[in-house]
Amino acid sequence: MARTSLTLLMACLVLGLVPPAASPQTPTRRPAAPPNIVLITADDLNHWVGYLGRNPQARTPAIDRIAAEGVAFMNAHVPAPACNPARAAMFSGLRPSSTGVYGNSIDWRPQIPTSATMLTFFRRSGYRIVGAGKFYHDGFERPEEWDAYMKATVHEPGRPAGDDGVGGIKFGPIETDDAGMHDYEVANWVIEQLERKSDKPLFVSCGFAKPHMPWNVPKKYFDQFPLAGIKLPPYKHNDLDDVPPAGVRFAGNDHETMLASGRWKEAIQAYLASIAFVDTMIGRVFEAIRTGPNRDNTIVVVMGDNGFNLGEKRHWRKFSLWEESTRVPVVIFAPGIAKAGGRITPVVDLMGLYPTLAELAGLNPPAHVEGRSFKSLLEDPGAPWESVAVTTYGERNHAVRTAQWRYIRYSDGGEELYNLKQDPYEWDNLAGRPEMAAVKTELAKHFPAVNKPAAPAVKAPGGDAQAGRQPARVIRK
Repeated sequence: MARTSLTLLMACLVLGLVPPAASPQTPTRRPAAPPNIVLITADDLNHWVGYLGRNPQARTPAIDRIAAEGVAFMNAHVPAPACNPARAAMFSGLRPSSTGVYGNSIDWRPQIPTSATMLTFFRRSGYRIVGAGKFYHDGFERPEEWDAYMKATVHEPGRPAGDDGVGGIKFGPIETDDAGMHDYEVANWVIEQLERKSDKPLFVSCGFAKPHMPWNVPKKYFDQFPLAGIKLPPYKHNDLDDVPPAGVRFAGNDHETMLASGRWKEAIQAYLASIAFVDTMIGRVFEAIRTGPNRDNTIVVVMGDNGFNLGEKRHWRKFSLWEESTRVPVVIFAPGIAKAGGRITPVVDLMGLYPTLAELAGLNPPAHVEGRSFKSLLEDPGAPWESVAVTTYGERNHAVRTAQWRYIRYSDGGEELYNLKQDPYEWDNLAGRPEMAAVKTELAKHFPAVNKPAAPAVKAPGGDAQAGRQPARVIRK
């Protein structure tokens, strides 16, 4: 009877039927020395990194080195293709469809109890919680969760001389060195925390701002990618002809503006330069860990918070349910747990980040967490695994990604279905073909059973120039 009541209570909390004031769950530690955890996030870092090979022009020696010394995820997908809902979901263990936090203009804090968050869980488990840069979405922090925190800032050291980009796509080299960049300060602060003695295990968040726009980084990074050699991503001119109206709305008009400007290659160059810059900052932090006294007792995670389109499917930015917006790099360095050089090929849903870190720390994940830990894959990349991820953007807009398929269903019933093994850039929408009905039915079983109404929008917090485009809400009759 008691177990039934507890299950009902947790279900009500997830459904939003009771106020978010759940009493804290007492973490249960397994007998093991608690490791330090360093979580490094790069804002808007898509899968243009060396080890994934999606764009061979990318230069990411630091990330590739961590992938070689740790384990690399080859097919990881975020729960939402935007900063705020993705971070709120991954760092609370509650999907957007369970909280109503669907976009950047929603304050997630009233929707998710403090007791549910990853930071609170680790703090109550005996960890010292420190961080610098961006963890939660800009303006929606919870200062009370941190023992020490260097807040993110939107300050940039300068703007490029003359033209600063095309429409809302801002880019250009700036005359400064690495030390003039805020991400450099973030790396310095994190390294200082790692070098200090602590009587508790550390949970360190290192939130880098790049490659988020504006793509303004020191000129030396642009020089690594001569404009004459820049190649555009694979592209189909009439790609949206078979996409339903709800999907076309995601694309917006940035691409038409970019084509008219003739500067598409310049934008690609700037994004690659921004990735190269943040990779250098990631390398600084990892080297401090690698050469420090706690190397063998520190778990390191490097990841993007959402993907990014740069003209694929005539779309720029994130804010879509297509591959470029949902797939991100994830590498984990876990000495004594994960064998160096491992490659995890199944599709992984990053709702599993929270329970994975809990289990790596020897803790039982909280009962409310909706994700599945992938610790077993770290221990054995060939372990049995259901290869599926779910991404949500806007109320009742969902994508299911498996090893072969991406199935999107929008709130108005519009559909897209792609065979990723044959069509990796999602050019041929198969959703309207009668022979695909059984495939869609099977994939639809993974759509969330709960679709909580969108929480109230607030004024978009400062610092995210891309917060504006939100999907139109269509009421299903």
